[in-house]
Amino acid sequence: MPTISKTRFDFGKRVAYDADAKRSFHINARRQLRALAAALGFRPGAYDLRSNHGGIAVSGEVTLHADQLYVQASQPATSHDTGVLFRRCEGRRDYVGGPNHFVSLDLLHEPAALATLIRRHCRPR
Repeated sequence: MPTISKTRFDFGKRVAYDADAKRSFHINARRQLRALAAALGFRPGAYDLRSNHGGIAVSGEVTLHADQLYVQASQPATSHDTGVLFRRCEGRRDYVGGPNHFVSLDLLHEPAALATLIRRHCRPR
């Protein structure tokens, strides 16, 4: 029987120049953004989930894009703990949206808490 790891993924561990680490970052970020979508009450099909792996020197981005919400996870090049960006938007073709809000990548492990912050700042309908 396979064992399941109970270890939380370390979103702060640098993944630039490490293809395997970057792949794990994207897999885990996608998983946590799906959990966030569920915590926000989004149904399947109510949002897009996409990855841009970027070049070798960056983590790339994983993005959840709904009709009124844009959330993106990445490792900032500055090493600041502000890797989750979220903002209100008007449709899935709006890549600019409202004011940006930044929080720690660690909040990906707390989808309900992150959903509460998003609701407070963006009020997605």
